[in-house]
Amino acid sequence: MKSQATLPDALTVSGTNLEHARSHNRRAVLETVRLNRQLTRADLARLTALTPQTVSNITAELLDAGMLLAGSPLRDGARGQPAVPLSVNPDGAYSMGVHLDHQGVIAVVSDLSGRVRARAERALPQATPAAALPLIDQLRDELRRESGLDWSRLLGAGFVMPGPFGVEGMTSVGPTTLPGWEEIDGRALSRALGIPVLLQKDATAAAIGERLYGMASQLRNFVYLFVGTGLGAGLFLDGRLYTGGRSNAGEVGHMIVAPGGRACECGNRGCLERYVSLQALYETLGLADGALATPEHLAGLALDGDGERWLDSAAEPLRQAVNILESLLDIEAVVIGGLLPPRWLNALVRRLHPLPVSIRHRDGERLRLGSAGRDVVALGAAALPIFDEFNPQYEVLLKNGRA
Repeated sequence: MKSQATLPDALTVSGTNLEHARSHNRRAVLETVRLNRQLTRADLARLTALTPQTVSNITAELLDAGMLLAGSPLRDGARGQPAVPLSVNPDGAYSMGVHLDHQGVIAVVSDLSGRVRARAERALPQATPAAALPLIDQLRDELRRESGLDWSRLLGAGFVMPGPFGVEGMTSVGPTTLPGWEEIDGRALSRALGIPVLLQKDATAAAIGERLYGMASQLRNFVYLFVGTGLGAGLFLDGRLYTGGRSNAGEVGHMIVAPGGRACECGNRGCLERYVSLQALYETLGLADGALATPEHLAGLALDGDGERWLDSAAEPLRQAVNILESLLDIEAVVIGGLLPPRWLNALVRRLHPLPVSIRHRDGERLRLGSAGRDVVALGAAALPIFDEFNPQYEVLLKNGRA
């Protein structure tokens, strides 16, 4: 019996034998095991380009820490000790995800496989720091009690809200933003909640969740378009998350696709999210200022009349945006997901075909449906600490190269 890594299409993450790059190598080993599900030490040495001794030392450490599991020895008739397959232990660690938006807070705790072990939700019409932080503190304690998990294995929490962050005229205006959070960063959140916290935009967190557990796990170059109250994107380029100089890469909602078009709260006209977003849909349906402006209400509506009119108005600007992203980034696919109910999301994606001719030739593979639904951001938030634990940090190599 052969392990999965002996297949020609086994997925790899290169390591390095530099003396001070152990953190990078540890992540390379973990990520390669995660991508391929089950590998022997010999497989890992070959796929990561690390020495057998380095792999042996790292896997021993990860087994002792409970991050990896050893399976039954593989007997293939060869002489010597049978190879032992290694896999990621779902209960090796846990993480908490917090999604804060205009209507409330969703919090989850998940294991290394992405399975949700506990969930909590509260309405919060005024999502200011003063109101939200004590509530999230309560939800953390509730998740700890209900999950019954060993909380000492908690890697930390991902805290996610709409972006952009720290941009004058955009961060605190309009229906897509949360006023009052301009001065709050990950360190302040860590102090407030008593656990390590990673702060991220909703679109980027959802893209990380899709990369770890969704249909994008095999993609190295993709853009995840997140349809929420506004429109944002998470970018993976050459297998690495790209966030930009101020963590605001992917604010495609403010890409101008209709010069002189609809007015946007940012001060421009014709921004993409004025056509493609929940807010644009609510406005078309006459729900923007009412209690029915929720994804749950949308899920029960028929796709006719004003709904069809929104799909028609959204399709052409979004088709243009897909063409721009493909031409600029030479990506494998644009993945579309978010809070838009699945039936609406499917209808929107169907309206985009045929796509304009671009450097990506095969139409069916260029555009893919990602995760959708009200928990997608909380799950992406929970993926942040796990991604930080598993994702090789190539910056370590650059620092070592300058040392």
